[in-house]
Amino acid sequence: MAELVAAAVPELLRPEQAAQHYSEAVRTAVAACAEDTAGQRCYICLEAVHPDTNEGLVRGCACRGGAGFAHVSCLARQAQVAVERDAQIGWPRWMTCRQCEQKYHGVVACALGWACWKTYVGRPETDEIRGCAMNVLGRGLHEAEHDEDALSVQEALLFMLRRLGVPEETILATQSNLATTYSSLGRKEEASQMYREVYHGTLGLLGEEHAHTLLTANNYANCLFELRRFEEAKELLRKVTPVARRVLGGRDRLTLKMRWHYARALYQDPDATLYDLREAVATLEDIEPIARRVFGGTHPMTTGIEGDLRIVRTALRARAMQTTTLPPSWIASNALVTGETEEQLMARLRREAKEINAAVAREAAEAKARLRNELPGYDEPG
Repeated sequence: MAELVAAAVPELLRPEQAAQHYSEAVRTAVAACAEDTAGQRCYICLEAVHPDTNEGLVRGCACRGGAGFAHVSCLARQAQVAVERDAQIGWPRWMTCRQCEQKYHGVVACALGWACWKTYVGRPETDEIRGCAMNVLGRGLHEAEHDEDALSVQEALLFMLRRLGVPEETILATQSNLATTYSSLGRKEEASQMYREVYHGTLGLLGEEHAHTLLTANNYANCLFELRRFEEAKELLRKVTPVARRVLGGRDRLTLKMRWHYARALYQDPDATLYDLREAVATLEDIEPIARRVFGGTHPMTTGIEGDLRIVRTALRARAMQTTTLPPSWIASNALVTGETEEQLMARLRREAKEINAAVAREAAEAKARLRNELPGYDEPG
């Protein structure tokens, strides 16, 4: 058994390396946020530069204006105190901003993940908080796109939890996170199979209205979408999205993500009809202002929705041109103007419509590639 435990602990989680990894993650986060935080002060200690650590500020949530600026060390201490007061109520502070109540993302989430692990790495394996800290670290590494590292942490966590005999709900939640990392690493089929097992397991254990069930359903649908199994993705989202809107509300992050994923499945399906494109536009136009109000204009979800809306509007215009029936009188009069026969005119218009569709497809592919490169949360499940 000792050999199995040793084999399951990746080099990344060695206690003596926690402080170094934390310092590197903080420097990365501060540098990434430097332009946004210039001239601001920490809302916790009220200093621009931390008096003890000499670190700069970060902001990686949904706060806007002068809100949300803080030092990672101040956020970490705030979370630690909250957990000491009440572990169940306080634990979300490691992942969620106290001011906007939205999750941290990107390199800020990664820095807080390392802060959390550094804080609790000395706890014994049987202490639930140690496992929770590994989970926060795995999420943070995934947020910063360090997916190989996230994979090693999540596999070690799953190994430990199974050995400790924790409840099935905890195992399923850990498997869901692992499937997300599989997907990010391109292991889509493995991710799809694991998501399916987790979704049906959670559905049977917790029921259709539980937040974990809805989260795993969204993750499974997103994976089906990435595998281009559009009909399966749309069928699942049509089933669970009304439940999410009823239980969580229309402004909830998960509800908005479900509707966003549904719109993408509609318009990116090669067999999408004109009605599908119109439904995708209507859905994105409905959720874009909600996302802007809830998360702000620079949040990855908001900018991702806006990017998809630009793409599908262009595709809808091109499809509408292609499917419009031209009156015979218009064809005859324009043929006279151009000096073409009616057959030549219609052949040219069909060629131009095909060229427009090809240009739209290229633009969509290029735009999606830019969004994936520029927006950390564009393809993020859950």
